[in-house]
Amino acid sequence: MTDWLPLSSAERSVAIEVLVNGPLSRTELARRLNLSQGSLTRLTKPLIESGLLVEAPWAGAPETRQGRPSQPLAVVAESRSFLGFKITDEMVYAVVTSLRSDIVARLDRPLTGHDPKCVADLLADMTAELAGRHPAIAGIGIGVGGFVRENSVVGESPYLSWRDVPLAGLVRERTGLPVVVENDVAALVEAETWFGAGRGLDRFVVLTIGAGIGYGLVLGGRRVPCAEEDRGFGRHWIIDPLGPLTPQGERGSAVSLLTVPSIRYQVRAATGRDASYEEILAGAAAGEPMAARVIGEAGRALGALLAQIANFVMPQKILLAGEGVGLMGVAGDAVRETVRAHRHPLAAPIGLETKVSDFHDWARGAAVLAIQVLVLGRAGG
Repeated sequence: MTDWLPLSSAERSVAIEVLVNGPLSRTELARRLNLSQGSLTRLTKPLIESGLLVEAPWAGAPETRQGRPSQPLAVVAESRSFLGFKITDEMVYAVVTSLRSDIVARLDRPLTGHDPKCVADLLADMTAELAGRHPAIAGIGIGVGGFVRENSVVGESPYLSWRDVPLAGLVRERTGLPVVVENDVAALVEAETWFGAGRGLDRFVVLTIGAGIGYGLVLGGRRVPCAEEDRGFGRHWIIDPLGPLTPQGERGSAVSLLTVPSIRYQVRAATGRDASYEEILAGAAAGEPMAARVIGEAGRALGALLAQIANFVMPQKILLAGEGVGLMGVAGDAVRETVRAHRHPLAAPIGLETKVSDFHDWARGAAVLAIQVLVLGRAGG
């Protein structure tokens, strides 16, 4: 396979524009990047020679100009595959994606322990199994709930009880492939910014609800990195000072009111019955008093949280994702009413998109991080 040499910042701009939006004609590409035709030719030549970009056939009528019309530039999405992992406390979810992040294969395995070397062994076994069917894998991205340093070391992960684990090195030693590690919410934000709900937006927010609360901010079309990323700030994001107190969060915090474990804890403490999140949602929809009360409080808390984000960040869109977004299907009216109550009467409606995502979407986000770092030589933020 042709090697992709490290790209200059100008070459990266060209490659990203084509990767995210292509195929694009040279005229359109020069317009988007404010480049002269000569500069564009100089920048695209090494990208074409390396095989990262190719001249594609016209899908419709070619651009009108004198002389022979130039062909649009595109990436060959199938020229490389990338492997993305999402690690939870109980499972490892893996996907293989194309260069444009389309999922072409999935593989899930139970996580029988949290010893870092055993986890790395499992990732290596899954890599070998998937590489047997997809031999063009160019790199690995790993998403972990926790704080990650330098795309390599898991500084802290409460779900895995890890501190200062050199996960990238452990997996690289076992697979021989380049490895990128990142906070799982950051990876999801990058994927949605490049290829999903936030594509082309200047101001964009991702809010995730599940085992915890995740938050990602995009300004100027780029994710804003944060030194406190996924260090439990949702636990201190107080929505109702008189709200419930749970083992996972401060009284009335976003974590105590909204996360799946906290909602289950509240219902179990009140009824003595251990119910799944789906059973609680169904009970609330059917009018069961305790389930309806807990889910109603969660809906109002989510509405207050969305209004706070909209009031201070003024995003063009908020994407609500994660395994807990089924809340919107039951308490959507309470969410919307609370948003209106916490916003100026003449404020524009919040551009809210709800995505019922599974852990393969998170794994895809990790693969996008691998594309950004390993192919383009940079992280999106």
